[in-house]
Amino acid sequence: MKKFLIILFVILCTGCNNNQEQLNILNWSSYIPDSVIRNFEKETGIKVNYSTYSSNEELLAKVSNAKEGTYDLIFPSDYMIEIMKNRGLLEKLDKSKLTNINNLNSNYLNLDYDLNNEYSLPFIAASTVISVNKEKIKDEIVSYNDLLNSDYKDEIVLIDDQRIIIGMALLANGFDMNSTNKDELEIAEDWLLKLKPNLKAYDSDSPKNFLIFEEASIAVLWNAEGAIAKEENDNIENIFPKEGFALSIDNFAILKNSNNQDEAYKFIDYILRPEIMKEIINSYPYKNVNKETDKMLDDNYLNNDAANISDETLKNGIFVKNIGENIKLYDRIWANIK
Repeated sequence: MKKFLIILFVILCTGCNNNQEQLNILNWSSYIPDSVIRNFEKETGIKVNYSTYSSNEELLAKVSNAKEGTYDLIFPSDYMIEIMKNRGLLEKLDKSKLTNINNLNSNYLNLDYDLNNEYSLPFIAASTVISVNKEKIKDEIVSYNDLLNSDYKDEIVLIDDQRIIIGMALLANGFDMNSTNKDELEIAEDWLLKLKPNLKAYDSDSPKNFLIFEEASIAVLWNAEGAIAKEENDNIENIFPKEGFALSIDNFAILKNSNNQDEAYKFIDYILRPEIMKEIINSYPYKNVNKETDKMLDDNYLNNDAANISDETLKNGIFVKNIGENIKLYDRIWANIK
C-alpha cells in the first residue's frame, strides 16, 4: 500500500508540473541577466526555459529543425525578421496585449524589414567596433585594413558571424557590405585569407574575455562587449572604423503556432518596463531603445561611447540586409576561410 501511495504521489506531482505555465525562450548569449529571468518567474509563476544561439543563421537552423512548440519567443536581428516572416515562421503581433509598448523610442520602429512592426518589436540596438589594447598595440588603428599588419599574428579575435565578417572584408575593399557581386566577394575572400594568420579565434559568445585576460590584443566584436572590456581594462580603446560598421536591431518575435503566446506577451511587456530594461542595459550595455529607460541611465553608461553610441557615429552604420538565395555565395566563402 505504501509503494502504491508513493507512485500515486509521483504521478500527481508530475501532472502538477506539466500544468505550470511555461515560456520557451531562444535568445542570444549574454543578453538578459539571470536575475531578470528569475524575477519574472517569481512575479508571474511562469517557468522560463532559456536557450541561446550565437548567430542569426544558427537561430534559423534551430527554429527550422525543431519540433513545433519547442520555442515560443525569439530575438532575431533585422534582416532575419524579414527572412523568417517570408518563410511563415512568425506570428503577427497583437500589440493591444502590451501595456508598455509606448516606452519604445520611435526611431527604432516602422523600419524597412518590418513595416508597422507587424511581426517584431525592438529589444536592443547594436553595432560592431574594433577593440584594441593600446598598451600592447601602439599603432593607430582606424581602418579594417590596419588589421592586416603582420605584427599582429595570433592577436585578433573576430565575431563568429559570416555576414558581419564577410561584410567587414567588403567594406575594407570599398564595396557594399551587402554586396552579391561575385568579383567583389572574391576580393573579400582573398582579403580574409590574408588576415587569417593574424587570427587567434572566432568567438561570438564572449570575445571580450580575450581582451580582458590579455589573450589577444585586438577584437572585432559587438559594442557592448567592447564597452565591458573597456570597463574591465582601461587600456582598451573602442574604434568605429572609417569604412563604416555593421548595425543591428535585435527584436522580440513570437513563433508561429507558439503554445505559450500569452506568456510571451507577458515577458515582452515585462522587459519593456523602464526599470527592467535599465537592469539589462547595466549588465549588457548595448544601445538602449527604451525612451523611458533613457531617463534612468547613469553616467557610467552615458559616458561610455561604445555603449551609448552617438547619433553622429551611428550615421556610419550599415544594416545587414536579406540577400535571398545569394547567401550561398557567403556560405561558400565562410567554409573556405574558417
